[in-house]
Amino acid sequence: MSSSRLEPWFLTRRERGNDTSASVEEVGIATWSEGNLVRPLIHGAVYFARLHAELSDLDAGDRVWFTDWRGDADERLLPDGPSVGELLADLARRGIEVRGLVWRSHGEKVSGSISGRSNALLGREINEAGGEVLLDQRVPLFGSHHQKLFVVRRRDDSSRDVAFVGGIDLSHSRRDDAEHEGDPQAVRLDERYGPRPPWHDAALELRGPVVTDLLDVFAERWNDPHPLDRRTPLRMVLQRLARMPRHPKPLPEAAPAPAPAGPHAVQLLRTYTAKRPPFPFAPDGERTVARAYAKAFARAQHLIYIEDQYLWSLEVADGIADAMRRNPRLQLIAVVPRYPSSDGSVSGPPSRIGQIRAINRLRRAAPGRVQVFDLENRHGTPIYVHAKVCVVDDVWFTVGSDNFNRRSWATDSELTCAVLDATAADGDEEPAADSPRRLARDLRRTLWAEHLGLQADDPRLQRLEDGPDLWSRTAQALDDWYAADREGPRPAGQIRRHRTEPITRLQRLWADPAYRTVVDPDHRPRRLRDEHRF
Repeated sequence: MSSSRLEPWFLTRRERGNDTSASVEEVGIATWSEGNLVRPLIHGAVYFARLHAELSDLDAGDRVWFTDWRGDADERLLPDGPSVGELLADLARRGIEVRGLVWRSHGEKVSGSISGRSNALLGREINEAGGEVLLDQRVPLFGSHHQKLFVVRRRDDSSRDVAFVGGIDLSHSRRDDAEHEGDPQAVRLDERYGPRPPWHDAALELRGPVVTDLLDVFAERWNDPHPLDRRTPLRMVLQRLARMPRHPKPLPEAAPAPAPAGPHAVQLLRTYTAKRPPFPFAPDGERTVARAYAKAFARAQHLIYIEDQYLWSLEVADGIADAMRRNPRLQLIAVVPRYPSSDGSVSGPPSRIGQIRAINRLRRAAPGRVQVFDLENRHGTPIYVHAKVCVVDDVWFTVGSDNFNRRSWATDSELTCAVLDATAADGDEEPAADSPRRLARDLRRTLWAEHLGLQADDPRLQRLEDGPDLWSRTAQALDDWYAADREGPRPAGQIRRHRTEPITRLQRLWADPAYRTVVDPDHRPRRLRDEHRF
């Protein structure tokens, strides 16, 4: 695909803003790669099945490198197993090189459901089998390593190399499917999600030259010479329990990039904080996730579609609001969880205040053109939306680890793929820069079909311009059914109009500082904060 059709949507070298790594091809990470084959994987059960299939087909000398935010060693990849820990440990015992970087975590007393112990146990099981999994805490206070990445490389056949990037952790609750009955191995969320919270999530399967770019992302973090953690007695105990080496083994020489595999261009987007000591590959941090969204939103003409765990912070809302002010035709449809994962008297208000402000700002900027929904399964149980998906005009789309909040755009380590298809949605000819693309349209229609209770080929899903009215009528039908005491068959679809529970003026006094400092911190350099830029 010619650069004239990519540059209007992808970040150029100058726009990326990190000359140390991602914008310098000589380091190994190109501005974007072409000739890839990208396959969206909707639902954790689908992703886990694909991951299991690829990992089960490896031989001695092959390589598996991964990063994760949380991993539970006993989480089953298939209903009858094996578990994550069992499969990766078995690979290490069979002579397959298994290396991993998992966030060390703050621990359950600080972070609720976040468990440093779970990551330590996963690392220990793999390390005892001969693998090398490191607990990585090279992040600022209240920050995390949030990247979710798997790269599988074959020693003798690079055409079969594959990578997975997205929002799905190797942990409990993720193995749900389109029925949304929940993962039998569940994490505890707000009680309104029930004992087995239904879970909506997404990832990408990638083949082609982008696999090498993703290996470079892993290698940069692995080769960071700074200590993996602060050397306190407690941290040293956790490292020993995980059988974590004090010094990582050197990585092998990079293998040649896989040959082109498909018609998709992929740009890797990342967030790294500007911290001390700095990341050697991003000494001033990197905020290409935020910059890419700003560029895409400014180009949007018809519809921005978002699925996100949070959708909060004014800084995130401002970019969308500016685009909607400039273009009176532009519409927004967003899907978020009905309730925060932890919505108690103390945890709830800081988690809701940013979303209330962000949605209010969007609606003031574009009255009548902003619709926000949440999801429920056929039993009426809310579905926890953990997906991180954005589709703009059926042209450009992203799937990755970042959420729509300051934390993901300025503080946590994130990894997201922006994708442009070289195939036009209406034929095989190379599309113009702003023409709909087949893969983006198909992803959007697949998601809408599930949420609206339609078939993916339903003609009502074809036109973007019809989407807002279709979503509104589907949600209204379900609202009317509930208002009529559920008389008659339940209407099709999962969607309900989202209403963030308000907070009181008194709650706002303490919720706001908690939100800004702990829940949604902003680690941009002061110059960028003062200039309202990322």
